[in-house]
Amino acid sequence: MRPARPLRPVLLPPRDMPRRRNFGSPAGRSALLHALAHIELNAIDLAWDIIARFQDPGLPREFYDDWVDVAAEEAEHFALLGDRLAALGIMYGDLPAHDGLWEAAAATAHDLLARLAIVPLLLEARGLDVTPEMIARLERAGDATSAALLRRIYRDEIGHVAAGVRWFENLCRRRGLDPEAVFHDRVRRYFSGTLKPPFNREAREAAGLPRRWYEMIGVEAG
Repeated sequence: MRPARPLRPVLLPPRDMPRRRNFGSPAGRSALLHALAHIELNAIDLAWDIIARFQDPGLPREFYDDWVDVAAEEAEHFALLGDRLAALGIMYGDLPAHDGLWEAAAATAHDLLARLAIVPLLLEARGLDVTPEMIARLERAGDATSAALLRRIYRDEIGHVAAGVRWFENLCRRRGLDPEAVFHDRVRRYFSGTLKPPFNREAREAAGLPRRWYEMIGVEAG
């Protein structure tokens, strides 16, 4: 089952996506912000999907409350990015996008630990690695408004990764499992990409993500 989607953007395989242009040009900045808006739209659906798909009377109310909060913040990010795109003269949907994030949801639809490992602990944590450089490049290009928007999103995303870590560890404890071993197992089974340095250790540690979890995966992936 897939969430409802607007008619646009056109969805392409990741390998067929146009290469992102230079941030120094308005077109390049618009392409970046459009890609981020698409990520945020998928993130809204992923947060609601974890609530609807993984109904479990054994999970506390706080689990679901946390993901409602995440969904609300992702929706705010999408709206803010949409406003910024409009100020730059385009709308969400004007450029192509890919469906990689929702493919991760489909692959982990049967396993809550896998969903937490792949989406917040791996993919969203990777966003923490790359966002500071995006902010710096936007600032160098003179786009302080877009840089400030990404800084706001970055702060919120640390909290989203933290929610993933908190509930991943909680579920592992409930099931008598070792969180580090389970994380490595789920990443090997459900993530086909590579995870390589550099890592934003400061942001990952702020989210409570133990260094040994991802550094070992990075070494193995390399």
